[in-house]
Amino acid sequence: MRWKQAFDDATKELRETRRQLERLDDPTVGLSALHGGIAQSRLKIQEAVQTGVTGLCEENREVRRRQDRMINDLNETRAELRQLLDLTDVLRHAALPGADGLIQGDRPAQDDGAEKPSKEAPEAQLADSGMPTDHELGPGSAVTTAHQRAVTGVDQQGETMENIERQPQAEAKDDDQDLALRHAIETAYRGTEAPAQALPSAPQASGSQSEDPRVTHGVLLLKAAGVASAELVAHRDTWEWLAALAVDHGHFRTPPAVEDIKEGRIQTVLSGRSLIALLIELWNTRSTAAPLEADWALATTTYNRIATELANIAGQGETIRIVLDDGLPHGADD
Repeated sequence: MRWKQAFDDATKELRETRRQLERLDDPTVGLSALHGGIAQSRLKIQEAVQTGVTGLCEENREVRRRQDRMINDLNETRAELRQLLDLTDVLRHAALPGADGLIQGDRPAQDDGAEKPSKEAPEAQLADSGMPTDHELGPGSAVTTAHQRAVTGVDQQGETMENIERQPQAEAKDDDQDLALRHAIETAYRGTEAPAQALPSAPQASGSQSEDPRVTHGVLLLKAAGVASAELVAHRDTWEWLAALAVDHGHFRTPPAVEDIKEGRIQTVLSGRSLIALLIELWNTRSTAAPLEADWALATTTYNRIATELANIAGQGETIRIVLDDGLPHGADD
């Protein structure tokens, strides 16, 4: 009868196995629930990874920019040290015995008994003192440099005094231009026309009066200063370029949240302060970048798109919406 007992035990095990397999079809604890939990976890992990990668990319770009600035500063310091080294060589040769004659020079008497400066006196005195001449040392030597400075010292001093007298006039002229530009911007922002004589250096279009582009740019900055928040919709690649462009500006603040929407686009909100920084960097890039280059195209399009939205401000507290996607209808819900 042992086979009957074994058969009963096997039957019980099969029933228990079937009962456990039936639990897999339960929508609350079965495979469907497990699959849904895994899908949600995967989306959360992917979002966290993308956010972290974006932050790391921005930090890496900032570190690279700082490294480039440090390299430029080191190159400038090296050039200054080389200039100091050349100056030290000149002073060392000037301190040698017989250098007084090199710097001051004797003035040989002429036939009429009058003393006149001679251009050949320093060269002849170098030959008499046993020191090498300009022709022997070459045009780049330290003694030749001292010789040239000694000969042209009076002219250089005169030019220096003349430049010093011109500096206050140039500074006063710059102050007047800045004051006129500030007045023109504030006047245009208030909605009145600026007087034509306020900006003498402003470019005028042929055939009609054209407003100075600096005035238009200043009005945009004033309008952006009054904006509390601006919603930005763009592709993630475009947003990374904009963030890297403005990250070095002192008034730009990285938005706390960058939301991923469909088809690789992102949606974020910028403060008015960050919008000012972005406009300034776009203005500089548009002016300095070479035409028909990617930076010029991105900066020009983004700047014009922001300017269009700022021009339509109604002053009722709504959030302006800047869309960098010509395939997306304006005002469409995401």
